[in-house]
Amino acid sequence: MRRTAAVVPAALVLAFVLALSGCGNEGTMSGGGSSSGSGSGSMDMQEAAERSDAMLDAVLKAVDPDLQWAHGPTTTRACGVTRRRAVMTVVSADRRQTFLDRAEAFWRDSDYRIKAVNKDEVFPAVYAVTEAGFGVSVSFRGKGQAFLEADSPCVKESKVAPPTAEPNGPAYEGVYPLPRPNVRSDFWS
Repeated sequence: MRRTAAVVPAALVLAFVLALSGCGNEGTMSGGGSSSGSGSGSMDMQEAAERSDAMLDAVLKAVDPDLQWAHGPTTTRACGVTRRRAVMTVVSADRRQTFLDRAEAFWRDSDYRIKAVNKDEVFPAVYAVTEAGFGVSVSFRGKGQAFLEADSPCVKESKVAPPTAEPNGPAYEGVYPLPRPNVRSDFWS
């Protein structure tokens, strides 16, 4: 019962954040990066994917010491795109809040608005949104694996290429689901 109760609030928070990053939310670009237009309304899915990649790169760079990561699947919806990263470093239960705190602090410093924080002991998470309407999150899921996601607001439909950033460990191309965390760290593990 405890496990189910913990998943339901996390699922509700995720649904809430995804709804906020959905279609119809246009804004100006903020927090670095660029696009071909002044707002998300002139951006296409490929540009949104690149912007999402840059946001994920930035938060992973801000979390110190480094964590090994791999690309998760990219998904598209009617008018948006989601990029994902899976953390392959084992993050102990004692260090999960430190990871979330560092991501949250980076987003606050980058003028992202924190939408929700899930303080659950098993599945903690933090959700933020940019002024331009991109939703970003870090969440811990099964076996304590951390996942990062960036969801675009509504953008013009286009083809979306795979991410170009090289993971700082194995790429796991064509492997789904990704393996559980398998890299030990003196600090994180």
